[in-house]
Amino acid sequence: MAVYTEVADDQLDAFLAEYDIGEPQSCKGIAEGVENSNYMLATTRGTYFLTLYEKRVDPRDLPFFLGLMDHLAARGIPCPTPLHGRDGRALRTLADRPAAIITFLPGLWPRRILVDHCGPVGTALARLHLAASDFAQKRPNALSVAGWRPLMDASRERAHEVAPGLADELRTDLAALERDWPADLPAGVIHADLFQDNVLFLHDKLSGLIDFYFACNDLLAYDIAVCLNAWCFEPDRSFNVTKARALVGGYQQVRPLSAAERAALPLLARGAAMRFLLTRLYDWLHTPPGAMVKRKDPMECLAWLRFHRSIASADGYGL
Repeated sequence: MAVYTEVADDQLDAFLAEYDIGEPQSCKGIAEGVENSNYMLATTRGTYFLTLYEKRVDPRDLPFFLGLMDHLAARGIPCPTPLHGRDGRALRTLADRPAAIITFLPGLWPRRILVDHCGPVGTALARLHLAASDFAQKRPNALSVAGWRPLMDASRERAHEVAPGLADELRTDLAALERDWPADLPAGVIHADLFQDNVLFLHDKLSGLIDFYFACNDLLAYDIAVCLNAWCFEPDRSFNVTKARALVGGYQQVRPLSAAERAALPLLARGAAMRFLLTRLYDWLHTPPGAMVKRKDPMECLAWLRFHRSIASADGYGL
């Protein structure tokens, strides 16, 4: 979440006139994340999120994202849903950007990850995978292995500004990932970005999964690999095997992993670390001055990448 596009009062009034959600009371920008412009919208009838989709988001993908949220919510997954206007449309235009209003879910994301968070996250992820198995729309993962080299090329010349020798180190890892990336594991719709700020807890219970704007079709186990990076490293960047065991154990209570998925987990986790390192590196070097956005440190992901490089089997994750 971030704010790149400002919304004038008259623009907001005209936009809300298409909905039946009351009169606006406040509309406050949220300065977290890096992808879209997000506002906390309060009206006389409730609180919502207003999202303006920025240039990195392909407008052709938006029906997939919004339709997926409707689909998952209808199957009991606790996630936000887009509001449909009086004309039945969820997607329209505001301030020359595609825009939608999304329902607000109660809860807070955990600022300090505990082992007790990890099991429910794994369980929720597996339930999401099963609930999305009959979602008809398809969206390839533009940020899977085929998309990493263009990202690398876009930042290679300035990567030394983040860490000396970084470009050479990443080039070696990227070549190995491109060579060995699996293609025959179970696949389906994945969240692809289930970090701690995209999971809400209320009174120690998981209350919601949010931010589906990287969701796509890809290997299901890759989604677990993303979560191993997002949930199982400590602030000092050491890996917590107990958290990993809880996360994957929670997942397998709902959807057991195949032997091939378990064997591929170290490579998938290494790839997930590479994906987030490259996008964070790009944003670190290319975020425009004055943007109301909090950049994320790519060096954190480099520590993840180096750890997974040392893991030979899923045993290294406590499985």
